[in-house]
Amino acid sequence: MLQSMTGYGSARLDTDQYSLHVEIRSLNSKGMDLTVRLPRFLSEHEYEIRTMLTKALVRGKVSICVDYNKNKAQRAKSNINKELLKAYYEELNTAADMVSGSKTDLFRLALHMPDVLQQDQGEDEEGEADWETVQPLVQQAIESINVFRADEGKALTTEIMSYLDRIRILLAEVEKQDPVRMEHIRNRIKNHIIEVSTSDHYDQNRYEQEMIYYMEKLDIAEEKVRLINHLHYFTETVYLPEPTGKKLGFISQEIGREINTIGSKANDSAIQHHVVEMKEELEKIKEQINNIL
Repeated sequence: MLQSMTGYGSARLDTDQYSLHVEIRSLNSKGMDLTVRLPRFLSEHEYEIRTMLTKALVRGKVSICVDYNKNKAQRAKSNINKELLKAYYEELNTAADMVSGSKTDLFRLALHMPDVLQQDQGEDEEGEADWETVQPLVQQAIESINVFRADEGKALTTEIMSYLDRIRILLAEVEKQDPVRMEHIRNRIKNHIIEVSTSDHYDQNRYEQEMIYYMEKLDIAEEKVRLINHLHYFTETVYLPEPTGKKLGFISQEIGREINTIGSKANDSAIQHHVVEMKEELEKIKEQINNIL
């Protein structure tokens, strides 16, 4: 079944100390175009993350972002140096007595003196989460984006197969018109033979050979058979388990060649109309294949 290259997946972990959010996005691309954004404590594991994504997602313009945030309550936690606070307060109180100043804000002033409020460092931010914590989240996000890609692939499969079925219907119309076209050609040739047979330079053997050559150049039987085979091969490829986007692109090129040859050889306005419609449907298929894994 087809998979889209477009997708989105995420995974999240929230603890009392921190939150981790892994987000993966992908768009269509000819190859694997990977962008990685990580917190510093994961920098040494970038290669492992790239390997995981390349193996699982195969192709696409892929970006992964790992956001790490410490809990606000943890960041705000601090200790008061009580001895230093007391010393500052007593100094300020003595100074206020000396100048007969107000003592209303002495505590606030002492509290904000240097080194009174000390941030509780504890474990540093990067030590609170490790690779063993992040790796399962990355894997979970990969699984999430693959589910997204598969769902998009189902919709693309339905759409592409509808275009392919339309080509089959138009080819059936060409099959119906072809005998009529050939009869018109035969009649024109017969009339022409009658006209030229009275000529003094008429060579019947050479003329018959030229007519046979002409009829063979107008015959589209082989092109119709090859086109039917290409359509069957395309359908079989769509439902293969492995990624088939590039392969479908090559088959589409072969389908296009047969359609173009039918159009150039047919020399019939009704068939030409069907050929133009087949080309339109094939262009729709090619446009969608650009987003197929």
